[in-house]
Amino acid sequence: MKKLIISIIVGLLVIGGVLWFWLGRTPTVSYKLAKLERGTIISAVSATGTVNAVTTVLVGSQVSGTILKLHADYNSRVQQGQPIAEIEPALFLAQVEQARGNWMNAQATLQKARVTLADATRTLERNQRLLAQGVVSQSDFDTSQTVYESAQVGIKAAEASLIQTRGALHQAETNLRNATIRSPVDGIVISRNVDVGQTVAASFQTPTLFTIAQNLTKMQIETSVDESDISRAQLGQPVSFTVDAYPDRTFKGQVTQIRSAPITVQNVVTYVVVVQVDNHELLLKPGMTANVSIETGRKDAVLKLPSAALRFRPRSTADKGAASVAKGMGTQKTAGEPPKQLVYQLKDGKPLAVEVQTGISDTSTVEITAGSLQEGDQVIVEQLDSKKKKGGNSGSPMGPRF
Repeated sequence: MKKLIISIIVGLLVIGGVLWFWLGRTPTVSYKLAKLERGTIISAVSATGTVNAVTTVLVGSQVSGTILKLHADYNSRVQQGQPIAEIEPALFLAQVEQARGNWMNAQATLQKARVTLADATRTLERNQRLLAQGVVSQSDFDTSQTVYESAQVGIKAAEASLIQTRGALHQAETNLRNATIRSPVDGIVISRNVDVGQTVAASFQTPTLFTIAQNLTKMQIETSVDESDISRAQLGQPVSFTVDAYPDRTFKGQVTQIRSAPITVQNVVTYVVVVQVDNHELLLKPGMTANVSIETGRKDAVLKLPSAALRFRPRSTADKGAASVAKGMGTQKTAGEPPKQLVYQLKDGKPLAVEVQTGISDTSTVEITAGSLQEGDQVIVEQLDSKKKKGGNSGSPMGPRF
């Protein structure tokens, strides 16, 4: 019995020692490292925009009527002055005939007024001689004078009427010519909004019948760049972009215009940056959505630092003590110099702070412009604790729940 009690006590002491060892030990800390390499860093501004033709002309009708014929359809290539549609001309022909009749009548009225003036002139001159001889009275002479002056006024009225009717004739002839709608430019029809038999009304505003892109081999993208990035955009910068129609292909372009007018949508301010695009293969079509990357900076053969290394900071007390050399570092800045930042290297199993100066960056790496780090050095990008499971999920200490 005594031996049994001694065995139980020894067993409890052994279990207690094992528990004290496992529960009281410091967890092991490991780190994920990344090697510094040289390469190319491209700094870019991302934006979205719409592909459009450089020059798009909306072709309308200046007269109202019914569409009689269509000479162009979607994707039709047209030349400047080429007929693309016709409006029923019967009404305009009648208006021309009526205006021409009025004009001819005004011409005849003018001729009649001239004859009347000539007769009045002769009568006035004769009465003037007879008045001197005492043959006619002063009253008869005054009457002939009045008739003469009235004939002069009649000439001016007839001339004004002739000008008025000539203008009406020109207007009617212009409306007749406008009944045939012609292309104002060389290009490709990208939209047709009418059909034969449809009535177009130009009473209040000019209806749009066709949309013609002047040259689809030269396109442009109007992108919306956030106000925080607009200062980095400059004329002539190279641009790469993709469209959903060709997800595996990257197209090239160039910044040609930066508009100063702000566009505010839900308190978000953006500016329009126009990108010129070569579309000689005619793959891009108007209206496509483009995911644009504007190259604002590029450096080749520079020392590249992972961006995660700049975000890393030691978490454990022991590591913070080992990295105490970092106190006061990164806070000093000489006027005109870029700010200094901290990264950590692993020295004797503990993180050691190293001061660096950075330049341009892309989505994952940053340029190192100054500091003691060299190509091939390793820096800490993440701290891995032994208590964290590789799967990333921690289980309950009491086991699974049922």
